[in-house]
Amino acid sequence: MAIDFFAIAKKGMGSMKFEEMNLDKRILDALLDMKFSSPTEIQAKTMPLCLQGRDVIGQSMTGSGKTAAFAVPIIQYIISKGGSGVEALVLVPTRELCLQITEEMRKFAKYCKLNVAEVYGGVSIENQIHSIRHASIVVGTPGRILDHMRRGTLSLRNVKILVLDEADRMLDMGFIDDMRMIINQTPKERQTLLFSATMPEEITGLAHKYMKSPVRMTTQKHVEKHLLKQFYYDAKNDEKLSVLMHLIEKEKPSLALIFCATRSRADFVARNLHKNGFQARAIHGGLTQNTRTNVLAGFEIGKPRLLVATDVAARGLDVKNISHIFNYDIPKNFDDYTHRIGRTARLGKEGKAISLLSREDHELFRRIVRDADIEKASLENFVPRRIRVYTDERRFSSRRERPRRRFSR
Repeated sequence: MAIDFFAIAKKGMGSMKFEEMNLDKRILDALLDMKFSSPTEIQAKTMPLCLQGRDVIGQSMTGSGKTAAFAVPIIQYIISKGGSGVEALVLVPTRELCLQITEEMRKFAKYCKLNVAEVYGGVSIENQIHSIRHASIVVGTPGRILDHMRRGTLSLRNVKILVLDEADRMLDMGFIDDMRMIINQTPKERQTLLFSATMPEEITGLAHKYMKSPVRMTTQKHVEKHLLKQFYYDAKNDEKLSVLMHLIEKEKPSLALIFCATRSRADFVARNLHKNGFQARAIHGGLTQNTRTNVLAGFEIGKPRLLVATDVAARGLDVKNISHIFNYDIPKNFDDYTHRIGRTARLGKEGKAISLLSREDHELFRRIVRDADIEKASLENFVPRRIRVYTDERRFSSRRERPRRRFSR
């Protein structure tokens, strides 16, 4: 009996099970192992359409479970109809997201005989060449994908499914021309899936040009207000470190992301937190890939509990149980703010987002957050402490803190 996938998609979240999608038993067993009991909203709305072979645009907030929304249909297609070579290509903006999606896809395919290759820059290309030779699915960043294409080590002629994940982030990072070049090298007769938290004009244009009558599915774009509490504190520039340490001691986060505007600021904050007795590490684009991978792996198990990051971590990091977001520096725009705070209050859990505002930050912050429900909080019992402020690994100051003008941009 034919299954009406469109009708299943319309049923929505909470009224269906994975078993209703006629998935291969090996995939269902893997989902069961991962404790996937029922689809999230984005999965319920898009997976049936993806399984049907439709072009789909999925718009949802971070942490909504969209990896499974495209990964499961890809695996189902390959094990039921697949041929040879690379049959699915997933384009992603960052190395971290590449690694995380690859890991998830391997879990979904653990009982199936297919290989997934991760392709990203900053590491040796030789191992990737070997992995691609045996892969049915390639997950990669645009720059390294193009590198392999130019070398002749990756052919896209057999691609049946193309996924553009976090398309808006790839646009932000300047990958739009790379995306077009890659898409143009895939067969015209393919399925295209596009997932994005926001839909700027350039992404809409990309979808119009390269997708065939796509079905657009939109889910909740923001965390429920009762789950995510948002606050801001006034903090003088030369007291921000003290305020941050005070709030960490007060809030006692299980896991916290601390966002900074620049790499040097992230290094500065992480170093000073660590030197003053807090478990903290920095992560940003200036670190080697091995360092970033090791830091992230440690953070996922609470070693360290505090991760100081630039906006490279605002999207693409899928870490469960982050209880707090601290904005040491305010973001550049509303989308960046949304993606930062979207790392907490996930999957029905509560979270807090706390921003530290110096006097000159207020006007920009008001424009960024618009009508968001953000409360001003007072620093009860706060006394600026005498802390050791380290400007490098060799020396420190015992003054309260160095003023912001000393930070390198």
